Amino acid sequence: TRFIELAGEVNSNMPDWVVAKVAAALNTRKKAINGSRVLVLGIAYKKNVDDMRESPSVFLMEKLRDLGAEVSYSDPHVPVFPKMREHHFELSSVALTTESIAGYDCVLLATDHDKFDYELIKAQAKLIVDSRGKYLQPADHIVKA
Repeated sequence: TRFIELAGEVNSNMPDWVVAKVAAALNTRKKAINGSRVLVLGIAYKKNVDDMRESPSVFLMEKLRDLGAEVSYSDPHVPVFPKMREHHFELSSVALTTESIAGYDCVLLATDHDKFDYELIKAQAKLIVDSRGKYLQPADHIVKA
């Protein structure tokens, strides 16, 4: 039905919308997406699993990389980016520490795993783009996506 087709279109356009939010949030801080260090939190398809099939996070990473961002990821369920037919990243999961989080221009919450220390992330990140609605309290450095 047309309704199902529309739902599919919305889902497939969501990575573009989230990337636009990242670009706008960086822009308000006088930073271009090109050359910015972006940490994607959670690359699995859904929270608390290691399944990467059809994961929108991978499309986010590719779009950010195509725009010139230096992309890294952190995912306790995916220690090394797997070899995939369509997606190619030579990356390993970044451990979330005070220093590592502070080293990024933007932290993008893509999959809200329970194992993430959300208070540490909030305290150390310069900018958080929250695509999962995890951060309910407004803050100057948190942007909803």
